[in-house]
Amino acid sequence: MARVLIATDAWHPQVSGVVRTLDTTARVLRGWGHAVEVVEPTAYPSVPTPFYPEIPVCYPRPGRVYERVARFRPDHVHVSTEGVLGLLVRRFCRRMRWRFTTSYHTRFPEYLKRLAWVPEGITYRFLRWFHGASAGMMVATPSLERELIGRGFRPPVRRWSRGVDLDVFHPRPRADAGRPRPVLLYVGRVSHEKGIDDFLRLKTAGTKLVVGDGPARASLEKQYPEAVFLGYRKGQALGEVYAAADLFVFPSRTDTFGVVLIEALASGLPVAAYPVTGPIDIVADPKLGALDDDLGAAVGRALATGDRAACAAAGAGYTWENCTRQFLANLVPVRC
Repeated sequence: MARVLIATDAWHPQVSGVVRTLDTTARVLRGWGHAVEVVEPTAYPSVPTPFYPEIPVCYPRPGRVYERVARFRPDHVHVSTEGVLGLLVRRFCRRMRWRFTTSYHTRFPEYLKRLAWVPEGITYRFLRWFHGASAGMMVATPSLERELIGRGFRPPVRRWSRGVDLDVFHPRPRADAGRPRPVLLYVGRVSHEKGIDDFLRLKTAGTKLVVGDGPARASLEKQYPEAVFLGYRKGQALGEVYAAADLFVFPSRTDTFGVVLIEALASGLPVAAYPVTGPIDIVADPKLGALDDDLGAAVGRALATGDRAACAAAGAGYTWENCTRQFLANLVPVRC
């Protein structure tokens, strides 16, 4: 059995695909008998991110982090995020001449440009430096791998897909939503960089349903009073929301995968999205939905061609066990 240390700046109570992936991967590894230490921000003082208060930035004493890593005596180290904790664990590994892996989860260059006007070139330069010391950089999809290699990322690239809890996300009898159909569903952070404005602007019949929360929720509720904002839903309650919908709309152009995509498919829900990284890798069959640079056109086609049984079958192929096997196979020993 292995001793695996994971460093992440994204953790509970944040609700995101990154947190869900890391938390579930750690739980599956522990269930298989591996020892897992997660170095995460709730153990340290933090302050809200100035332009995104829902996400804290921690400021630990470096020595505390170094002592924790050394005390655990890991066989493998995975640095999952490029924040404060990721930087500190990366620095410790470099000092010790340990090998480690990293993963590329989030399009920080695009987000920082939109939220804080930071030029993308500066952020990509930092990310190339950060991942350049890695013995292996994990990415979720083939399209993201091609893109990052094209941008000059040079560590060995290893595939790490995502999973879905099939006990929660599975086909259910069509629930009566009690709202005009079709019910178009969005699940995710309620923030402008997620493209939610594109979803809410759609001129479609039926009901737009929003699950999630975030910094833009209050203003968007006022701007789009016809949409229904449900806030966060988890577990079976979230699975039931998927079951009540007719179509899942994924308006983001900046996600690297989109765990909610496979949750929707596993629930038997077709997808409408832009033809970008994530959707182009997952929604590869017209029976699973439609992709178009005109999101309204994608909605129309997905409603017409989506097949709920085909969606459920495709979604069932994404298990957390398979995801965790990939992760484990991608790890490298800290010493050669």
